[in-house]
Amino acid sequence: MARLLLTGASSGIGEAAALLLAADFDVTATVRSEVARDALLAKAAEAEVTLAVELVDVTHRDAVTALIAKLDQEGGIDVLVHNAGTGYVGTLEQLSEDLLREAMEVNFFGAAHVIKSVLSAMRQRGAGRIVAVSSVGGVVGQPFNDAYCAAKFALEGLCESLAPVAATVGISLSLVEPGPVATNFMANLQGLGDVLSGDPDDPYASAKANYLARLSTPERLSGMQTSGDIAAVIAKILAAESPALRYQTSTWSEAFVATKMSDLSGATTLAMTGSWVND
Repeated sequence: MARLLLTGASSGIGEAAALLLAADFDVTATVRSEVARDALLAKAAEAEVTLAVELVDVTHRDAVTALIAKLDQEGGIDVLVHNAGTGYVGTLEQLSEDLLREAMEVNFFGAAHVIKSVLSAMRQRGAGRIVAVSSVGGVVGQPFNDAYCAAKFALEGLCESLAPVAATVGISLSLVEPGPVATNFMANLQGLGDVLSGDPDDPYASAKANYLARLSTPERLSGMQTSGDIAAVIAKILAAESPALRYQTSTWSEAFVATKMSDLSGATTLAMTGSWVND
């Protein structure tokens, strides 16, 4: 059975993917707390699947390197599904530099280190698959998502640049681009308290109120998916003989990303996102 390393399995997409993929792969999943580890193992037992769960934070380079070295010694990693990441909201003027750096550290540098760490062994074997969970926010910049979109844009640029080179040594690389997903992602957003503060002296108060109202519009809610939906897309990618670079996970995310992909000047994209913050 092929060995699969999956990061960010504490909840949401990562948890759903770990449980689904464990039926067909020898899965090692990473989480950041003992509580999350125990919960995932309990759900695996309930689902009658077996997986290993390791306590690893992807921003801790030495821990990531040690885990991958251990798995390489035990037979190697055939598939990497990198899902670890977190959200950040706030416009640049009001974001602290620490928060901006943290967004890049978790969503970009952590991802880059994990991907880099598996490349050597995959290259030597002449085979490997890497799937990185990105977002439509990695293609389309969105108001009050400056730090998050910057990090996901960076991840997309890294993977798109790496993909053709990795392919020359037998490694496929794919990006998964979900739209809105019904997880606890929103509850875990860094900076959300500032956006919700309602400070009357905030120069961006009106734009924030309009943006927040947009999050619950019927149009956006119509595109909402479950973690299981995204996990199923990941499984589809891993089953593909020749996987593509990008996978939007729904017709909603396809249409959303297509706006940017066909917009050479950026005017159409800015008209769309600008409507979210203007009265």
